[in-house]
Amino acid sequence: MRAFTILFAAFLIDPLFASDIDARQLVQQAMDHWRGLTSYSEMNMTIHRPDWERTMTMRSWSKGDKLSLVRVIEPKKDAGNGTLLNDNNMWTFTPKINRIIKVPSSMMSQSWLGSDFSNKDISKSTDIIDQYDHELTAQEERNGHLLYTITSIPHEDAAVVWGKEVLTVRDDFVLLEQQFWDQDGVLVKTLKTLEVAEMGGRPVAKIMRMGKLETPEEWTQLTASSVEFDLELPDNLFTLSNLRNPRR
Repeated sequence: MRAFTILFAAFLIDPLFASDIDARQLVQQAMDHWRGLTSYSEMNMTIHRPDWERTMTMRSWSKGDKLSLVRVIEPKKDAGNGTLLNDNNMWTFTPKINRIIKVPSSMMSQSWLGSDFSNKDISKSTDIIDQYDHELTAQEERNGHLLYTITSIPHEDAAVVWGKEVLTVRDDFVLLEQQFWDQDGVLVKTLKTLEVAEMGGRPVAKIMRMGKLETPEEWTQLTASSVEFDLELPDNLFTLSNLRNPRR
């Protein structure tokens, strides 16, 4: 899934060293690390609120940094709900109304499937790479790894919501944290990696949690149960026809 579409070079490379760090490249590698050339994953998404909690099981596929498909398979009442992304275009399908809906740009900041992730978060757009300036603002050693903190500020003419994003990336390109700050310099929400595991032949963020600072008792957690990289995925997997009538 491009959540988790985000999440990332096709093959791991040696850890970076302080002498040759490029902040933009580090962000690019973190974005590429999860995706590979292609990827397939199975995961649970748990939406937690003070008085209720619900979990959905999902499958997702991605190809490059433009194509991704996410499909809910459980529980039964949500099964078949899907999201297709092709570049900057997003469509959703709901079996109950048997209708494909294109998500307009004005709704990209709205909640995805009632979670704390927005449609924009799920799209895992590469906007942060091309529309932001990146600066390495800190580094530290922790648990045998170097951790790099990158502060990313959008260009003045960039059509983005956030005033800045702050990322913490491990030396093996696992994204450990992503902070989202508003235009007034207030931290709004944070995506944190709670567990890293070896999956699909590389270390990945197995458990990630998104939460808003003003409502700490509310959060959404993604837990990957399996991840595969660099599979043969046909282009017709990422079509509106397949979104409505799954072939795999």
